[in-house]
Amino acid sequence: MRYRDQAACRRDRPDRMMSAPVVETHRLAKTYGLAPVLREVDLKLLPGAGAFVIGGNGAGKSTLLRILAGLEAPSGGHALVFGQDTRKLAARYRRRIGMMAHQSFLYPNLTARENLEFYGELYSIADPQASADQWLGRVGLAGVADARVRAFSRGMEQRLSAARAMLAEPALLLVDEPFASLDHDGAEIIAGLISGAIERGSSVIATAHAIPEIEGIEFAAYEISRGLLREHAHKEEVRRGGRLRSLLGR
Repeated sequence: MRYRDQAACRRDRPDRMMSAPVVETHRLAKTYGLAPVLREVDLKLLPGAGAFVIGGNGAGKSTLLRILAGLEAPSGGHALVFGQDTRKLAARYRRRIGMMAHQSFLYPNLTARENLEFYGELYSIADPQASADQWLGRVGLAGVADARVRAFSRGMEQRLSAARAMLAEPALLLVDEPFASLDHDGAEIIAGLISGAIERGSSVIATAHAIPEIEGIEFAAYEISRGLLREHAHKEEVRRGGRLRSLLGR
């Protein structure tokens, strides 16, 4: 994965400058009780662009994604997705968002195929059965399509969750620590799906504890610390092949 400053991206892709942002936040804040989790977060993501947000446990990464998905309301500021306030996202906008979270949103008593067919019908996909079979093959689960999810390992569940999130080819993909609990092969599959989403023109925001590498794709890199979002301090070092390890090379 290559990291570039925002000015360089704007110079190289003037067509994106003319597009309305898919995601835009203004002084976004979230507080639980007296504890601030997010503070004055400003973020803009254009169509077909990607951003990785890194930070430790409790840094606010998951909270940021939940707010953008309309699953949680901010305590202050504004979050816009497709130009709409996330506090009141209409169903037609929610259908354009795919989310891969720590919670899989899968039904454990259904099979892998049944889960994807259910979500295919929910998202009004023309042929849910064919789409389910296609995605099971793409995430390497075709051989266990008729196994119930309750029998899956955490890594298998993670793959199926990725297929569920990307089933309808969303315009905005939110992925929370997508490589967690995955072996090398699983991580490569998920990296390929994220890469494919960008190539189709989807916008992607992903989180991680450290910077991963996805070949051929340029992402903006940010870090969250104490609720504040800033450009990642080591992006120049990453471009030179510095000391940060790839999650795919563990």
